[in-house]
Amino acid sequence: MSKKSIYIIAGFIIFAVLSRLLPHAYNFTPIGAIALFGAAYFSDKKWALIVPLAALWLSDIYLNNIVYTAYFDGFTWLTGGFLYLYGSIIMIVLLGYVLLKKVTFGRVLGGALGASVIFYIISNFGVWVGSPMYPLTFEGLIACYVAAVPFFHYTIAGNVIYSAILFGGYEWLRYRYPSVAPVYTES
Repeated sequence: MSKKSIYIIAGFIIFAVLSRLLPHAYNFTPIGAIALFGAAYFSDKKWALIVPLAALWLSDIYLNNIVYTAYFDGFTWLTGGFLYLYGSIIMIVLLGYVLLKKVTFGRVLGGALGASVIFYIISNFGVWVGSPMYPLTFEGLIACYVAAVPFFHYTIAGNVIYSAILFGGYEWLRYRYPSVAPVYTES
């Protein structure tokens, strides 16, 4: 993969991460789409993990220490929530490795929906484990998942819309400027 392709892919990811700084509904973020995008297009798979995780971490530092200093919910990179949030991103990248060896509309849509489910299950499990709001019982776990349902559609919408922007934008760029073509892994 050429340096030019790496810079363009990283640029798409950075652009998407910067959108986290805009006002948005809870969970309407580019994070799942970024993880899928990196998994699909970085031929060196270590970058598919490093770039999205680093971008998320840097934006979390900014958001949690500067923008949200008055609002600190305890589920940030500073606490145990880090493990669940970043763990879900790693799982989404792994989903992308498996699903997006060939990029098609159906696979991207399936990846976006799968990323939403992975994030919902893992991040809310982390909330249940780390929050005193829910008892550490099966009923408490179910209550935590039920309380998160109203935010789930934002997760789906964010993953689907940002996946359309990232994958669609990159494929358009690839079509318009063929020298940007990525190296796909063997399927």
